[in-house]
Amino acid sequence: VFKDVGLDPEKDYPKTWEEMVEVSEKIAVREGEILNRRGFDFRYPYHLVSTVPMVEQLGGKLISDDGKTAIVNDEAWLKFLKFMQEWGPSGKNLGSPTYTNARKLFNKDNNDMGMCLTGLYQQGRIKSDNPDFYNSGEWMVVPFPVFKNAVKDVPAAYYGHYYMVNGQKPKENQQMAWKFVAYMLSHPEEYLTKVNIVQPTVELMKSETYKSMPYSEVFTNDMAKGHIVYYGENSAKIQSHIREAVESVMLADVSPEDALKTLKRKVQEVLDEG
Repeated sequence: VFKDVGLDPEKDYPKTWEEMVEVSEKIAVREGEILNRRGFDFRYPYHLVSTVPMVEQLGGKLISDDGKTAIVNDEAWLKFLKFMQEWGPSGKNLGSPTYTNARKLFNKDNNDMGMCLTGLYQQGRIKSDNPDFYNSGEWMVVPFPVFKNAVKDVPAAYYGHYYMVNGQKPKENQQMAWKFVAYMLSHPEEYLTKVNIVQPTVELMKSETYKSMPYSEVFTNDMAKGHIVYYGENSAKIQSHIREAVESVMLADVSPEDALKTLKRKVQEVLDEG
């Protein structure tokens, strides 16, 4: 996709969000207002993982350090919402949550998606979905972009998966379940090789198996600068409110200022509910 518009992916990949706009404008192909090819698009439902860090780059926070105040630093949140407004159909028309998820299209290599936001596991999906593309050398992994005027370098957040055992089951069932969990966690390198999911151990991250994976150093470096995603009983509600705010400025012509007021009120209510 990059080469199709005269760009060198090794040199011209976007390091900043502003460059992401510039590159995406060059790559985009439209039929009227419909985007047939996008340079990049966001992973829209997962705002806690990928868009909250963009706000943090600008000096904002989801929740204050004392845990009492939601949506900290109006200026940072407004800049983010204005960026998303410009990204969408009523702005530069570079992407939208109404289109097929970017990471689903990427693997097909159909010249309709230049970049997507995803995790290390995507490598396994490419290998499974499109072995020829995986082996072609025509894809790469780059660091999470940072705004030019960022006050902090914050990459996408990382998150964990849990193995859980139902405490209401008979003890025998629970014991067998824990044995199964122990088995799954005792083969981290095989787990990584076959499903491309990293079990969080220092030993695995330092292993040759991990280091030999394509672009593993990009993930390692971003992870070192990042933080775990915000999580708790209220995290799903909070994420849905951020989604509403983003979609309102992108799709419903709501001003960033009004979207921010609504977002602040709703997330504060969730926080106050405990």
